[in-house]
Amino acid sequence: MPEPNREKWIEISELFYKKTNFPNCLGSIDGKHMRCRNPNNSGSLFYNYKKYFSIVLMAVVDANLNFIFIDVGAYGREADSNVFRNSVFGKKLYRNQLQIPDPVSLPLTENNLQPFVFVADEAFELHTNLLRPYPGRKLNNTCRIFNYRLSRARRTVECAFGVLANKKRDGCNYDEDVVDTTYINNLDDFQGHGRLINRNGMEIRDNFANYFINEGAVPFQYRTTL
Repeated sequence: MPEPNREKWIEISELFYKKTNFPNCLGSIDGKHMRCRNPNNSGSLFYNYKKYFSIVLMAVVDANLNFIFIDVGAYGREADSNVFRNSVFGKKLYRNQLQIPDPVSLPLTENNLQPFVFVADEAFELHTNLLRPYPGRKLNNTCRIFNYRLSRARRTVECAFGVLANKKRDGCNYDEDVVDTTYINNLDDFQGHGRLINRNGMEIRDNFANYFINEGAVPFQYRTTL
């Protein structure tokens, strides 16, 4: 599949904002375990944390559930963050080789320049161009609202995997009642467990979080998170 150029990335981000209310979003990232028979002489390489043998399908998906990038074949025992980092797409992201557009002002602001980002769950590393939820069980309202808004955008990749598994596309929507607020409010704290934390990514996440409780607020976010 062709790699998006700057113009295509902007088109993808506009669609994400229209469908999920998440600005500057270029895609949703996640990995899915695909069951397999254990190859000969592979030991436990393909044995995953779910207690079965698998390979990992790593994907980046747009707001229309189209796959922008896929990588298939990583060992089932590998963490999603490692699979992504070692993929062609991941390497290009971390080397700034993806033709990502320059930062732009978030909607309804004039001087709030923010980078374009991908969204992922807590298993991935925070980065300038990759946002994940705030960790921790006792989050303030700003953090909970950010996690909720990110979760709505991140659902696109889960829905795309569901379509692959022959589930109904009709079940993939972005209404406020489809997001698990327990997940939003009670993420385990992954910091302090040897995970690389990108300081610039932390600042950018804070900027988006503050935007979501000011110019970028939407009414239903308070009904769901507070």
